[in-house]
Amino acid sequence: MKNIDYNKYIWKGWTVQDFIEALEDDISYIMADTSIIPPFKNKDELKKYCMENQPYYKRYIPEVIEHFANKYNIK
Repeated sequence: MKNIDYNKYIWKGWTVQDFIEALEDDISYIMADTSIIPPFKNKDELKKYCMENQPYYKRYIPEVIEHFANKYNIK
């Protein structure tokens, strides 16, 4: 497991932690299978969802993916 720098600046005042917080509720519903979106089966599905649904910045943020992959044991 990598160390994640949650304070790393990403874009216009937003840090890794800010993007995680913006996605946290939706991803928790998805992974609890209480959403219309089925739980993620792998990191590629998680990565695609995060890139499409994080606010403002639609690029890959490795630390965000790593955080959720670790939290929900996604390989």
